[in-house]
Amino acid sequence: MRTSALADSGAILAFLDKDDRWHTSCADVFANINLPLLTSEAVLTELFHFIAARPYQLERAWNFVCSGVFTLGTISDADVPELARLMHQYRDRPMDFADATLVHLAQRESLTTIFTVDVADFQTYRIGGRKRFRILPGALR
Repeated sequence: MRTSALADSGAILAFLDKDDRWHTSCADVFANINLPLLTSEAVLTELFHFIAARPYQLERAWNFVCSGVFTLGTISDADVPELARLMHQYRDRPMDFADATLVHLAQRESLTTIFTVDVADFQTYRIGGRKRFRILPGALR
C-alpha cells in the first residue's frame, strides 16, 4: 500500500493529547491527509516513551497505532551506515535516531511530506541532501 506522507512522534502525540498546543492543527491535518502514513519503529519507541509519563493515554495510543493509520517502514542492517551518516551530517542540530530513520525513509520511498511538530529540524533536513520537506501542519497559527 502506497503512503502519502511520513509521521513523526510529536505530531502523533499532539493528535492524541487534546491539551497539547499542537492538537487542533494536527487534528486538522489528520482529518485531511491520505492514510496510511509511513513511520518507523524508532518513532513509535519515542511515542511510547513520551506516553509512559501519561499512562491514561496508553490505551488510546495503542488503539490508534493498531488502527491501520500507519505503515512501518523497515530499517535493516544495510540502512545503518546511512543513518549514521545522516546523524553525523546534522550533528549540529543534533539529529536523533528517529529523525534519521524518517529522513532515510523519505529518500528511499520518494516522500516529501511529513506530519511533524518538529518544524525547525525538518526545515533544516534535506531529502537526498537537496530536497526540502513539505511540513504539516507547519508553524502554529
